[in-house]
Amino acid sequence: MLMLRWIIAGSAAISMIPIAAAQTHDSNYPVCLQKWEWGGSTSFECTYTSWDQCRRAGWGLAAMCVNNPYWAQRQSGSLGGGRRRLAR
Repeated sequence: MLMLRWIIAGSAAISMIPIAAAQTHDSNYPVCLQKWEWGGSTSFECTYTSWDQCRRAGWGLAAMCVNNPYWAQRQSGSLGGGRRRLAR
């Protein structure tokens, strides 16, 4: 009987744990703002069309702008800020 109480108490405790949601990256935007939060966790906000727009949004925060690895590149040009190869 004592074991049954422990099983019920353990099941109730496990059911109270929130389910973690997966981080999503919007593939429509080429730049993400990675923010560090209290406790060591990070979050990504992929809603920026340029590096300048991302830098302005992250000004004063513990954050940095990164390339969106899931961006569906529909453009042939780059975002700027990178080096371009000169044609010879």
